[in-house]
Amino acid sequence: MPPPRAENPPSLDPTEDSDINAAAQDLTRPALPRQPRAQGELVLSARLRGGQSRIGALRQQGSLKALFPHGSGAALKAVFLNTGGGVTGGDRFSLRAEAEPGASLTLTSQAAERIYRAQPGEVGRVATRLAAGAGATLHWLPQETIVFEGAALERRIDAELDETASFLAVEPLIFGRAAMNERVHDARLEDRWRIRRGGELVFADTLRMDGDIDALLCRPGVADGARAMASLLLVRPHAGDMAAPLRAAIGPQGACSEIRPGVLFARILAEDGFALRRSLIPAIRLLAGGDIPRPWML
Repeated sequence: MPPPRAENPPSLDPTEDSDINAAAQDLTRPALPRQPRAQGELVLSARLRGGQSRIGALRQQGSLKALFPHGSGAALKAVFLNTGGGVTGGDRFSLRAEAEPGASLTLTSQAAERIYRAQPGEVGRVATRLAAGAGATLHWLPQETIVFEGAALERRIDAELDETASFLAVEPLIFGRAAMNERVHDARLEDRWRIRRGGELVFADTLRMDGDIDALLCRPGVADGARAMASLLLVRPHAGDMAAPLRAAIGPQGACSEIRPGVLFARILAEDGFALRRSLIPAIRLLAGGDIPRPWML
């Protein structure tokens, strides 16, 4: 007598079978090799000595360095540079700078910063902490940040200002290079500003873009096709007096407003980096009360 036949097992859901196969493939697929990541830290202060602003403190390590070009004027001028050549997922950079009471400090970058493609799940992070004491002047004037396809960046700027200090900040952004016909269809960017004056939060702004940035910029209510933009912030007593001259300097491609007493904010849009500079450089000259840092002219 033949042995009884086993009943056929219940059929598997085809989608479930597919999931099992995919999971098995994931177990056998080699993980992406972890690439070396850049790290850098820069700590700098400007101190008033004999009527001139000099280096008070300086510490630099990793891929973040500072140069101090000679020049006229009472302000300490510092040029920071990323020797890693750009920022990609997993990179970590920290910059802290202070203009001590009565001192004047101007910071700029050696060149445009480039944000390159990141591996899945990895994000580059840049943290900037600024401070200005009583009667101090602090200018944060980095050149453009260029965001490339596949980039992932989280960046934050925190500033603590005395009520009598003067603070000027600019952050230009370019999404792909127009001359290379580049478009950014998959990237992630978060730019977070928090500015306190006399211990009180006086300015907060978060710009967050994720996914098809080019499509987002094409929306009329966002950038109407512009692929370059800049944010400018002036915090000082009577900053609102500069509103009308600033509107004239940036023209129809931008707008500004005194959002509260002593806090003037502007945003400029442009089709590309060259057009952005034509509006931005006169605006910086106006608000800084002098010429722009020399690296901008290279």
